[in-house]
Amino acid sequence: MFKKLLVFDVSFNEIHSAQGLSKVSSTLRELYVSKNEVPKMEEIDHLFQLRILELGSNRLRVMENLENLKNLEELWLGRNRIKQVNLCGLKCIKKISLQSNRLTTMTGFEDCVALEELYLSHNGIEKMEGLSTLVNLRVLDVSSNKLTSVDDIQGLPKLEDLWLNDNRIESLGSISDAVAGSREKMTTIYLANNPCANSPDYCSTLKQIFPNILQIDSNVYG
Repeated sequence: MFKKLLVFDVSFNEIHSAQGLSKVSSTLRELYVSKNEVPKMEEIDHLFQLRILELGSNRLRVMENLENLKNLEELWLGRNRIKQVNLCGLKCIKKISLQSNRLTTMTGFEDCVALEELYLSHNGIEKMEGLSTLVNLRVLDVSSNKLTSVDDIQGLPKLEDLWLNDNRIESLGSISDAVAGSREKMTTIYLANNPCANSPDYCSTLKQIFPNILQIDSNVYG
């Protein structure tokens, strides 16, 4: 069925199960099943050539059956009910979105050494951790969580965009050391709606830390 199919999109329906995907050709490169009511990731383990998997806005609780998707580059799982990260050793993955889930930690990404963009906003994360191996990371979004400090990003030399707004970060003092490896590279940072953003020297301090900054929250420079 669907021989030599490259893109399959069944988004915005009322699908209650992923059963039937086993009949889709293993040549598939992009699969979109967002905005449905799918509770389980299943019948995808034969999709060896898959590059993009979109399962956002469903009823998923567990990340599973990803082991064979060795060529997967983008995984979009926002707006589900996932509590724990399980990427099954996907070392080629470049973009991951787990926004609006039920995560409380950032562990589980350590083996994703090719990762360039990571979106984790609107969860319950209390600590930045498990990031030190992600040396290719360019974009990190951990806004709208429960963070009180900035940690574990000292060795990320390619980090350009950092979203930390709507957390509980008290002080700008620790940020300089925390971003030591990417200070010159950083062009965009969001820290609005943190206690530290109430400082009268907020923007000037960030400009000193990041000499090439182009945007602080909604303020664009340069």
